[in-house]
Amino acid sequence: MADERNFRSTYYEKVGCRGVEERKSLEILLKEKPLNLTKLTQFCIRFTVPKIHRTVLWNSLLGVTPVYDKSREYVMEQRVAVYNDLLKALKTMRVVDENTPTARVLYAMWLLEKRQLYLGRDITQESYFCSITNVLLEIFDNDIETYWMAKSLYDYSEEVSLEMGKLTDLTHTILEKTDGGLYIHLKSCDMLNALPLTDWYRSFFAGVLSEPALIRIWDKICGGAIKIVVFVMIELLRFLRRRVLQCVKQEGLFECIHSIKNEQESADVIVNAAIELWQQNKGHEFIPQAKVKSLI
Repeated sequence: MADERNFRSTYYEKVGCRGVEERKSLEILLKEKPLNLTKLTQFCIRFTVPKIHRTVLWNSLLGVTPVYDKSREYVMEQRVAVYNDLLKALKTMRVVDENTPTARVLYAMWLLEKRQLYLGRDITQESYFCSITNVLLEIFDNDIETYWMAKSLYDYSEEVSLEMGKLTDLTHTILEKTDGGLYIHLKSCDMLNALPLTDWYRSFFAGVLSEPALIRIWDKICGGAIKIVVFVMIELLRFLRRRVLQCVKQEGLFECIHSIKNEQESADVIVNAAIELWQQNKGHEFIPQAKVKSLI
């Protein structure tokens, strides 16, 4: 009976579903006072987060809301006040108006808060902050919470930037190990080093994979598992293996990869395989603390 249950749990996890036991366990964890961030991080790392609890869990793990329930109301009042002050300042300076896309508004707020909104700064330029924010806006309804979550996730993006050398080497190593033929083809055609890994890793594949599948990867990232981006890249290439092997130029390779942006089923397959490969490579091991700031 135990083997049958374990088999079902494994199957449900692969297809993106959750067992009743996991959901009940999370609900129990969310009722603890104060919240135990170590246990919540472990849940994020090991399971898919139920949609109904994702807002609370991400806000807690990303430091938007405190672990003590008595402090939450006060902290959120302060966050709302900061948000409103920034927004008012931007409107007064005529940097944004009612027609400015929300992601750009939040980006401008972040620039202002960081004292980087100098005269003439173009808030329409491409940025990892906006890429991350656009995904969050598809998931959550509260723009204020989204702003604060985006700030924390961008901090992780900065960590990725600092570790890009190691992440790139790891990508090449694992690709060669898991699919030598694909590795040799990309290297021989001088396409391996041409992959824009920095852009894809720093944005956590925003704009590359569809949001419904992508958020399951971001569940892990919110738990500090930044290294999972490597395994998403590996499985993305392996999923497109036949088409990639037909590519001999960089342009064709990029077109091939970008072609799956709106293919939900393809994204689900890639994400499922990436999580499984990450787990096989002991990607589930992590530092049990809130807002991990190092690679796992």
